[in-house]
Amino acid sequence: MSTRPAPVHGTVAEGFEAVRARFARIAAAEPGLSAQLVVRLHGRQVVDLWTGPQVTGDSLFALYSSGKGAAYLVLALLVQDGRVDLDAPVASYWPEFAAAGKKRISVRDLVSHKAGLIGADGGFTVEELADDRLLAARLAGQRPHWAPGSGYGYHAFVIGALVGEIVRRVTGTTLQEVFDQRVRVPYGIDFHLGLPAAEEYRYLPVQPLLPHQQAVQQANAPAADSLTGIAFNLNATPPTDLVEFANTRAVRALGPASSGSVGTARGLARMYAAALGELDGQGPLLKPEVLAEFTAPHTSGTDLVTGERDHFLLGFEAQAARYPGLGPDAFGHSGAVGAQSFADPRSGIAYSYTRRRFSFGGGGGAPENRELVATVLASAAGRP
Repeated sequence: MSTRPAPVHGTVAEGFEAVRARFARIAAAEPGLSAQLVVRLHGRQVVDLWTGPQVTGDSLFALYSSGKGAAYLVLALLVQDGRVDLDAPVASYWPEFAAAGKKRISVRDLVSHKAGLIGADGGFTVEELADDRLLAARLAGQRPHWAPGSGYGYHAFVIGALVGEIVRRVTGTTLQEVFDQRVRVPYGIDFHLGLPAAEEYRYLPVQPLLPHQQAVQQANAPAADSLTGIAFNLNATPPTDLVEFANTRAVRALGPASSGSVGTARGLARMYAAALGELDGQGPLLKPEVLAEFTAPHTSGTDLVTGERDHFLLGFEAQAARYPGLGPDAFGHSGAVGAQSFADPRSGIAYSYTRRRFSFGGGGGAPENRELVATVLASAAGRP
């Protein structure tokens, strides 16, 4: 018996009708898909769509690594304030970090995923992964997994805690608190690093891969002691279950910046729109020179953890390599479920796609993002 696709709800501005049609075709091709798509162009919302059982534009999804983008914005604000020097040693802000051969690692190298500090011997407990301060304390004494600066690799579960400890040492408050005070609240952003209990009613739990997809994934899982396995905490006993992790209230409450973000596509699109320019009468978050610093390429070659080429700008994932047509300084971050969010200074687009069920074959954003981004770019340029 066939499953009828859920209807598509929401609105698009004139000229973006093709985006709605593309989103509807994607929803029809994946029965049961629960997803949101929001696009802003030069700050103005031009796409606001959603589909799936129980889903509205206000539904909160677990967005995992999407929180890394928020962490980098907070760090960029401190650089803008003159409180953090990107080329200073991390240990000049966080003395304990100097242990195990790490005293010369700069903030820039750390944020560029060059520190080799992708995980810990024996892996992390769920309690550690949920709490950035516990993660940072554990990592301070950890030896790097490669000679710092000799290569780079995605610090999947830990980069938010590492950046967060620098933020805490400099400001005396957590990264999550700074994000709330300077980004989320002033710009009205429905994206959270620490979800208040009062907002839990909007949260829709993560759905796992379909059974046949899980079997393929398990058959192709990396070795626990490989760099990929260590980075994704497969060397822990037991290995981390990402679905169970995000669906744990304590994780959502604490909001670890690498893995515990919760929000809507509307919220992430607003966040990236604010990074690009004026939003609802408020000036941009970042000065042009700071934005240029964080959107310059920082990692040529192959990522030792993911195998991607030229993966990162300064912290942010480089988007042009994934989506042809974006400018070379397009910046953002994906999330484990297949979410993808970014800003493209060249076109003025702020884009966010979120989904509830894990995608198959995503590799940094679900595959359907390629079709959606291409259609958004064509619509923004006035092409049929």
